[in-house]
Amino acid sequence: MNLLDFLIAAPLVGFLFTLVLPKENKGLIKMFTLVFSLAVFAASLLLIGPALERPSAMTWVTDAPWIASPAIRYHVGMDGVSLWLVLLSTFLTPISILLSWKYIDHRVKEFFAFLLLLEFGLIGVFVALDLFLFYVFWEVCLVPMYFLIGIWGHDRRIYAAVKFFLYTMAGSVLMLVAILYIYGKAGTFDYPAILLMLETGKLAFTHMEETLLFLAFFLAFAIKVPLFPLHTWLPDAHVEAPTAGSVMLAAVMLKMGTYGLLRFCLPMFPVASKENANWIAVLAITGIIYGALVALVQPNMKKLVAYSSVSHLGFVVLGLFSGNQWGLDGAVYVMLAHGISTGALFMLVGFLYERQHSLDIKDYGGVATPAPWLSTVFLVTTLASIGMPLLNNFIGEYLVLQGAAKINIWWAVFAATGVILSACYMLWMYQRTFYGETPESVKHHVHDLGAREWACILPLLALMIWMGVFAQTFLPSIGASNKTILDRTQPTRNELRVALPAAASTEVANHGR
Repeated sequence: MNLLDFLIAAPLVGFLFTLVLPKENKGLIKMFTLVFSLAVFAASLLLIGPALERPSAMTWVTDAPWIASPAIRYHVGMDGVSLWLVLLSTFLTPISILLSWKYIDHRVKEFFAFLLLLEFGLIGVFVALDLFLFYVFWEVCLVPMYFLIGIWGHDRRIYAAVKFFLYTMAGSVLMLVAILYIYGKAGTFDYPAILLMLETGKLAFTHMEETLLFLAFFLAFAIKVPLFPLHTWLPDAHVEAPTAGSVMLAAVMLKMGTYGLLRFCLPMFPVASKENANWIAVLAITGIIYGALVALVQPNMKKLVAYSSVSHLGFVVLGLFSGNQWGLDGAVYVMLAHGISTGALFMLVGFLYERQHSLDIKDYGGVATPAPWLSTVFLVTTLASIGMPLLNNFIGEYLVLQGAAKINIWWAVFAATGVILSACYMLWMYQRTFYGETPESVKHHVHDLGAREWACILPLLALMIWMGVFAQTFLPSIGASNKTILDRTQPTRNELRVALPAAASTEVANHGR
């Protein structure tokens, strides 16, 4: 067992151990899960060195038989992309536990146990190298989030949880059918083996097979992103979820979809990916603009931030299907940056809800007077979310727009309007919430950040600044991994030129040199 195996197993062990703790001792449950998750995060930091030494290759690999028939293997490993997503998962889990310290007061044992189970599933999704194993982890993530929303959510929690479950399951079933079909053709679920067979010609799909398989995987991932028009489950899930659920959902779970597009759709189905890139880019740009416009008229803070996620993740999909190094690097960077800034936004909205017990913007105003530090932190997070230079979102969005412009300048022009609109809805929400006359209810109930809240938000603030200023901490490893993914499309580059405009063909040819 190597360190990655330990990190996969540890949250599951913590989940099982939490279930046997006495439910009456809430303090022990909270302290155990916090200390345990912090230990997992500390251990995950040890992954960085070896993974950065060879970011384009898989490190910390374990490949062992799991089920003899059908041939399913426990095959895991990480590269320069999955490394940062694993660290994002282990980083935000203890923060989510600390975030829920006072807010969760019923079924405490089950709540904190489900957070550890969610961490187990998320780590597994980002490191699985067997298609069936990936599907198992994918489905595991669905269970704890369903209960986190359905039990500890707000008034319409059952509706939101069922809608979330049904949407995700619908896409998952199609992906499972596609995985089983590939197994029937290849005789294995092992992902690197399938890629090798595709490269050497031992495995080949007809044009129709590749298109249908691509669409099956794409739909499952697009629902999870969520990509317009498959996004309608997300605002309901966010509004009804407890704060920790919203943080984990926005910051990490949505990245399962974009990671799947990058890891599986592009390398396994390169021709179909290129042939369908145009209409997918149109959907992504539509989501960018639509999400921003709907956010602009939202009276509910959580719903506003939820629609901002639809807009921001449209940038990720656009970057992925630009098919060049800039686009892919920008897409992954937006994934990480969005996880930090939007996770922080949901956290800060949760702080306001705990004080005022309302998510409606009209119930606030003048919050900066009784809570100046809270307003300052919220402003920095707002500026990060809208892509202010020297903060985290700027780098990724710039790279995505640059990559999109290489393929079609109009893609970049229309997508850039989303940046402008994000400034409109975020700054307008901030103005209405924190400035103006202070109502009596705000004066009496809204207070400044406490020590526990500072402990939750400070690490996120530090990362917003670090990612904005020291982008080279992340980009070399991300770029090396993305280069490997792009190179996997090169054996079919002659066919790809048929589906690409001249500019895109030039870009593909340049990567081959």
